[in-house]
Amino acid sequence: MEGKDLFPIFSIIRNMKQTLLLSGALMIGVATIGALDARADVRLDSLFTDNMVLQREKPVPVWGTAKPGERVTVSVAQQKQSAVTDANGAWKVTLKAMPGAQKVPFEVRGDNRIELQNVAVGDVFICSGQSNMEFNVSGVNNAANEIAAANFPNVRLLTVPRTVKGTRQTSFVAPVQWDVCSPKTVSAFSAVGYFFGRELNQRTGIPIGLIHASWGGTVAEAWVSRDTMLKRDDFKAATLKTEQIFNTPKAEIMAQQNTWFADHDPGSKADWQNAEFDDSSWKTMTLPASWENAGMPDFDGITWFRKTVEIPAAWAGKDLTLSLGSIDDSDTTFFNGEQIGDTVGWLDLRNYTIPANKVKAGNATIAVRVLDTGGLGGLAGNDTLSLSLKDNATQKIDLSGQWNYQPSTTFKELGPLPISLSTDRGGPNQPTVLYNGMIGPLEPFAVRGAIWYQGESNADRAQQYRTLLPDLIHDWRTRWNAKADGSDFAFYIVQLANFMARKDQPVESGWAELRDAQYNTLRVPGTGMASAIDIGDGGDIHPRNKQDVGKRLALNALAKIYGQKVEYTGPSFGSLKIEGNTARVNLTHAGGFKTSDGGAPRTFALQGADGKWYAATARIEGSSVLLSSDAVPAPKAVRYAWANNPDVNLFNSAGLPANPFRTDAP
Repeated sequence: MEGKDLFPIFSIIRNMKQTLLLSGALMIGVATIGALDARADVRLDSLFTDNMVLQREKPVPVWGTAKPGERVTVSVAQQKQSAVTDANGAWKVTLKAMPGAQKVPFEVRGDNRIELQNVAVGDVFICSGQSNMEFNVSGVNNAANEIAAANFPNVRLLTVPRTVKGTRQTSFVAPVQWDVCSPKTVSAFSAVGYFFGRELNQRTGIPIGLIHASWGGTVAEAWVSRDTMLKRDDFKAATLKTEQIFNTPKAEIMAQQNTWFADHDPGSKADWQNAEFDDSSWKTMTLPASWENAGMPDFDGITWFRKTVEIPAAWAGKDLTLSLGSIDDSDTTFFNGEQIGDTVGWLDLRNYTIPANKVKAGNATIAVRVLDTGGLGGLAGNDTLSLSLKDNATQKIDLSGQWNYQPSTTFKELGPLPISLSTDRGGPNQPTVLYNGMIGPLEPFAVRGAIWYQGESNADRAQQYRTLLPDLIHDWRTRWNAKADGSDFAFYIVQLANFMARKDQPVESGWAELRDAQYNTLRVPGTGMASAIDIGDGGDIHPRNKQDVGKRLALNALAKIYGQKVEYTGPSFGSLKIEGNTARVNLTHAGGFKTSDGGAPRTFALQGADGKWYAATARIEGSSVLLSSDAVPAPKAVRYAWANNPDVNLFNSAGLPANPFRTDAP
């Protein structure tokens, strides 16, 4: 989603800007001796906390730090395993497979003792993807009642902090904590993850651990490791560029940035950042707001904002914090003409420190140079803009309201951006960066598998996704030393929901192409899919019915992991037979085959000899659908629900919708 928009959905996602301010605290369990305190106490990796779930029926690695050469003993349930720390103070033991259980004792002993409380043994799933996986319980249909009823002591929740990294990390950027699912803890958790885990726990009685690691608006390649990306010709160069970006020193980045602006931005040439510059002829805009909604529709490029404030005498000589919320896409911010900060990436909150030696009583000018490469633009977050004392945030000046502004240069006039200004620098939509920062630190924590809701941000590259998603699955299984057949690492996919304007006639569709790529991923062993083709919202990329999504994912697990005799998918394409001017489509998983409204099946299309597609008349015959069209005397191929937002009505007796399909090869 960073960079110039390649697909209309990117702009829509941008409307849903979400920000997360990560804690700077050091996490427990850093794997180097330099991070240990003076006593070098035994410590667990931060994944191991009270209320956690350990994976049942599989070996369970447990790891942490202590002083070099110290013997560490881990006692869980009825077993003990010991290890001696290496020269860096790292240790790891592997517990033997255990059956499911509640409240098992968990103790670690070295020179000190750690005892964790309320530890369960059950099934652990990673919940990953983009915004529809990130979408939390507080936003779903009937949210208040769902939250109030969320008392499930054997469902445990952990959220991975969002971060991007250029190399694989072994620890998180902030501490993590397992929580017992309750009305107090569920509200901000992944809704799809929660409803999936709740269904499994209720249907099996097994404790369920859910690790939520997702990021709205992100592309699939960001979640794949370097080893896999370098094997792909289409991502090798971008992966190496990402490493270059992250390895470029900050001083060099700044030098490149300043040189480029001096060459391309009239505002920079005219020193619009200086306090003495006369901006009285500029227009005004009420901030925070996106500039496309506040006077500059369809503008992409560079715009400057300026505001003069009165600094109280009591603040002189003290550090201040300038808070500007989130800015789309990047900014360079000045205080009295001196640069105090810059950020590339619209997801980040801007909180810049103004050093005490730059703070004087009286008038001060804040200038913000904003570069937007597509989408809304500007100080667009729903955040309060403020200037405050750094050591006493209650003492603040509200900066919301009128700012002077002046567009400088359109994006088309700027030409190619240098690496220093690439909106991918520090952003999540680069190969490997989310795997590095958010998935890598989970390894080798034992899990049963993963659920995945992503694809919107790859919908303009569906053909590529046909191999990218299988590569991601193989990559994760390899990182966890799992079997290629998926028997010890399940992977269940949510197929994209129906979205955007509904069309009456057959058309080409990027979202249909992406759904087809997702469906074809089921050829990978150990996978499953939950269709959302009937429960989306044409006007909202984030449909609120996440209950059915979670339940449909759970049906896959119930059938394929737990061996329950449940239908787990809707009617699916089996075979095609052309019978004169009629096409007969035979379907599998079609028990109790019917339409939801009693009418004829809709959204079927036939391809004629001219290669064009025509709406077909359909009728059910057993587990088949017979198709015909006066415009197609000799059908060549069939498509079903082939649209961004198809009007579907075909279901089986389990209430699961027929899966979209095509019989013409992509």
